[in-house]
Amino acid sequence: MKGLYCKLGETAADAKFVVRETNVPSALGSNQVKVQVKACALSPLDIKLHEDLKFQRDLVPVGREIVGIVLQVGPKVTFFQPDDEVVGILPLDTAMSGLCDAVVINEHHLVQKPEKLSWVEAAGAIRDGLRAYTALHTLARMASGHTLLVLDGASPFGVLSIQLAHYHGVKVLASALSSEDQKFLEQLRPSVVRLHEEEPEARCLLPYKHDIITLIGVGGHWVTTEQNLQLDPPDSRSLFLKAASLSFLNEEVWGASSARQGRYLHIMKDIVEKLSTGTLRPQLEDPVPLYDATVSMEMVQKNQVRKRLVIQL
Repeated sequence: MKGLYCKLGETAADAKFVVRETNVPSALGSNQVKVQVKACALSPLDIKLHEDLKFQRDLVPVGREIVGIVLQVGPKVTFFQPDDEVVGILPLDTAMSGLCDAVVINEHHLVQKPEKLSWVEAAGAIRDGLRAYTALHTLARMASGHTLLVLDGASPFGVLSIQLAHYHGVKVLASALSSEDQKFLEQLRPSVVRLHEEEPEARCLLPYKHDIITLIGVGGHWVTTEQNLQLDPPDSRSLFLKAASLSFLNEEVWGASSARQGRYLHIMKDIVEKLSTGTLRPQLEDPVPLYDATVSMEMVQKNQVRKRLVIQL
């Protein structure tokens, strides 16, 4: 069967996305599950992270957010049985692309998909839901009465963060990068306070560190995905005076420690439950067929689109 992979170059700009034949193991490990993939989400690939972890491979599998039907289970699998509908995230060190017809994955990376939840919503929201939970619950210690500022609130991650915050009684401020994003945010209920950025090049700009630090209240939290953030002594002093904190959001850490597997599965189960009841409502584009996956992934990696969903026909 065929899968989608990233062929690494000397720099991130040299990376190419290619379709390659791949094989599914015929024999399953004790806790492995074979899943027929029904839909897969394409999110930007963190090439630098793969280089830092030194996986030593030229082809990196693409498409890790999957949903499908269990075909076969290993001898010690206790959570699932054949014909179960499941959703999950392939681990960072996987050798398989989520665009394959079937994948083999450890049962501790999957949860049951509620019957009412569609294939597309499950695959499209599981990773951004995990990021939102990690940012707001684990890092920011969100609680009722707090105020949250979400930059690029109309992004898939931003939308779920806003909805999760509203569910817990948090007041939300959000920035919009375009007039279309602003109109979308205006339709959200409860409403959000919008900070509309008018500059046409706004997508290429990041807010100034000083502006964010100034906005943080006493005991506040700044959660960022900016990997190369550097704080100068005056910045640190301002955070110290407010007893504020800075945290880096990297949702991949959940797979780094077996001691956190229970918490990881609890979060994913809560995400799919809130998706099935409508508490979380992802903003997703129409899915594309498998033959458009290469072009779609190139657009995602270049930030021409935020996310793409691929369905298996």
